[in-house]
Amino acid sequence: MVSGPSGVGKGTVCKLILSRNDDIKLSVSATTRTPRTEDTEGVTYYFKSKPEFEKMIEDTAFLEWAVYNGNYYGTPVAAVEENLNNGISVILEIDAQGALDVKKKRPDAVLIFIAPPDKNTLFERLKGRGTEDDEEISKRIAAADWELSQMEKYDYTVVNDDLDTAVINIENIMKSEKEKM
Repeated sequence: MVSGPSGVGKGTVCKLILSRNDDIKLSVSATTRTPRTEDTEGVTYYFKSKPEFEKMIEDTAFLEWAVYNGNYYGTPVAAVEENLNNGISVILEIDAQGALDVKKKRPDAVLIFIAPPDKNTLFERLKGRGTEDDEEISKRIAAADWELSQMEKYDYTVVNDDLDTAVINIENIMKSEKEKM
C-alpha cells in the first residue's frame, strides 16, 4: 500500500512504477467524489453514487473504506484478491486510515508512506495543481497533519523530494518484499 498526504505525488509515483513494471497492477478505488476532467471511469476511480457505495459497504465488497473530505473512498476486494491469487503484485494507493485498516485484515500487506520534503513544499504542490480552491487546500493540509502523524506505523517511509529516486526506492522495497515471500 502506498499512501501519504494529498499533493505528495502518490499518483505520479504509482504511474511511473506501473509503466516500468508489467507484473504490478494498481487497485482502482471506488469513490463518491465528483469526477475531475482528467478522470476516467474504471481507470482512475469507479465513480459511485452514495446509495451505491453504501450498498457495497453492506455487502462487504470493500477491503477498506473511509470518508475523506465528505466523500466515500474504498478498495473493492474482488479485483485485489484475483490479482494476488494470480501472482500479480497490487499497489493500493490509499489514505493512511485505509492503509492501517487493511493492515489489520491483511498483516502480510506492506505499507509504504510517501512523505513530502516539508509542509511548505506540500502546500505549494497542492496550490500548483489548480484543482482545489483555497478552502479545499486548507482541508487537505489539515488532513495531512494527521496522516503525517501516522507515518511511524508504516513499514517504510520514502521522501518524495526527487521523483526518480522515490520511484526507484519504492520499486526496490517491492522487489525485496516479494523475494521474502
